[in-house]
Amino acid sequence: MELIRESGLADVILVGHSYGGCIVQKIAEAIPERLRRLVFYNAFVLLDGQCLFDENPPHYRALIGELLSKSGDDSFILPFELCRDAFFNSVDLMRARELWDTHFSPQPVQPFRDKLDLKAFHALDIPRSYLNCTEDIALPPGLDTGWHPRMSNRLGLYRLVQMPGDHEALLTNPPLLAAKLVEAGRD
Repeated sequence: MELIRESGLADVILVGHSYGGCIVQKIAEAIPERLRRLVFYNAFVLLDGQCLFDENPPHYRALIGELLSKSGDDSFILPFELCRDAFFNSVDLMRARELWDTHFSPQPVQPFRDKLDLKAFHALDIPRSYLNCTEDIALPPGLDTGWHPRMSNRLGLYRLVQMPGDHEALLTNPPLLAAKLVEAGRD
C-alpha cells in the first residue's frame, strides 16, 4: 500500500493469492481511488468480522493447533505430505519435494486469528475478478468449503476466469498463470 502511495501509482490491478485475498480486501479499503481492478487468485474473500481460521476446514484448524503446540514461536509450517496432495498436486513427487524445500517456510499464526472489519470493502464498487485453478484442493472442493463458488460469490459482480492448475500454479505453471492473470485484469 505504501509503495503504491509513495510511487504515485494509479489504475493499479491488485492481485491477491490465498490468504493474500484478505490483504487485497484491506488495501482496497485504504486506497480505493488508486485501484482499477482487484483479482482474487484462489484467494480468501472474508466476510465482515471473520478471520482466516473461520474459513479453514476443521481438519486444518486441528492440524495447525497441533503444529503450534510444538512450535514455541507461534508459527507453523504445513507438512510436506499435506502440501504434496493439496497444494502442488499437479507435479511429480521430486518436483513437489523441491517446491516444498525451497518455497515453504514457517508462517506466523496471528494473521489467521485476526478478525477483520470489512464493512468498507463490501461497500466498494471496484471491479473484481476471481481466478480459479480447477485442481486447487488446498480448500477441499464443495459449495460450503471450496474456493469457487464459495469465496468468489462473496465478491458480488465479478469476472470469473478459470484454468487447470493447483494452488501453487505460480510455481507449477507460471506461463499459463501469467496469461490468465492478464485475462482476469483486462478492462
